[in-house]
Amino acid sequence: MGAQVMPCPHPLAARRSQFSQICRWVKLFATLISATVICGYAVAENLPMPRPRPAEAITSHSPQAADPENAATPSDCQIRLKRVAVASALPPIAGPGECAAEDVVELETILLPNRAHVAVTPAATVRCSLAEAIAQWVREDVAPRVRVFDSSLKSLDNYASFDCRGRNRVAGATLSEHGKANALDIRSLKLMNGRVVKLTDPELSRDFRESLRRSACVRFATVLGPGSDGYHEDHIHVDLAERRNAQHLCRWDVHEPDTDNVAAETPVPLPRPRPAHRS
Repeated sequence: MGAQVMPCPHPLAARRSQFSQICRWVKLFATLISATVICGYAVAENLPMPRPRPAEAITSHSPQAADPENAATPSDCQIRLKRVAVASALPPIAGPGECAAEDVVELETILLPNRAHVAVTPAATVRCSLAEAIAQWVREDVAPRVRVFDSSLKSLDNYASFDCRGRNRVAGATLSEHGKANALDIRSLKLMNGRVVKLTDPELSRDFRESLRRSACVRFATVLGPGSDGYHEDHIHVDLAERRNAQHLCRWDVHEPDTDNVAAETPVPLPRPRPAHRS
């Protein structure tokens, strides 16, 4: 019996077999990738999500530090005041009693036209309108006038600003403008050379005191000093009290040195004791 001869495979059939095998591997690989993606989604859905990060802490220097609902928008007066002074906005004053004021600031420093600083010591709690009037008075009237002392202005003595009380601290009296944060008492000025200029000092130049009195009486609704009511002999009171027809009250007597009182205060020598009687 002769040997059986195997038929030779056709070349085209061989190539189709190889292509089919490649397709099977591609389908298997694609199935594996799809399964991996699906499992990944399933695992991700079951994993707990990280807790959200807390908001970054807001520091006191951040613009968002204040509660937006409570943050007050600067008044027109406060915007103007920043050009001539350093002052911090304060909450409105409401009590005790009748004491009240809106648009209140703490006046710390007055900026002169040459950018020199004049401190208010201690800082004054006043309405913005009064702070602005004081700053303009110091800038335009007080600082130029102190040059007669061959020095420049360093600070302004705040003898009293906001104080919830009656006029002149009299019990039962009408509410003082101090109780409305609408008044400032000034006792003296301090110069850069260390000199202290007391505004009510009779020994001080009369021309200097008279020129300050005139300028203050133009700018402020009320000016009280020596000779006004007996309560302002050692300091000057200024305020922006509202009166009918915007009337001003200016009571500041510029006294000369009282030579009569000086003579009266000079000790008079006592008479010599009489000698003892001789018997």
